[in-house]
Amino acid sequence: VQLQASGGGLVQAGGSLRLSCAASGGTLSNYCMGWFRQAPGKERTFVAAIRWRGGSTIHADSVKGRFTISRDNAKNTVYLQMDSLKPEDTAVYHCAVYHCAASLGPPGRDPTIYSVWGQGTLVTVSS
Repeated sequence: VQLQASGGGLVQAGGSLRLSCAASGGTLSNYCMGWFRQAPGKERTFVAAIRWRGGSTIHADSVKGRFTISRDNAKNTVYLQMDSLKPEDTAVYHCAVYHCAASLGPPGRDPTIYSVWGQGTLVTVSS
């Protein structure tokens, strides 16, 4: 599986962006996909994740109520809808997947369990 992230850009505080992560080279039916972000000089942190089969989702507390992760089965694509953006959301956003068919429950938050990563897309929120 290869991942291609897109949709980043410059937006004013309070605005919205939608990030996309398109997968190729295989089906995602046995995978979980997550979004992570890394601000300059900071560690990579979890944003949201979705289990492809069944569609269960989790979101970091810092984005809950503002960001929504979703998937499009037909397009093999996961989206991150980001509303009410804040300057502190400025970061490079990465999508990633791991094989989660053998596990139950919500998708994972730990970046070390994700085995395939896409290139990042930069989101800049101006105040």
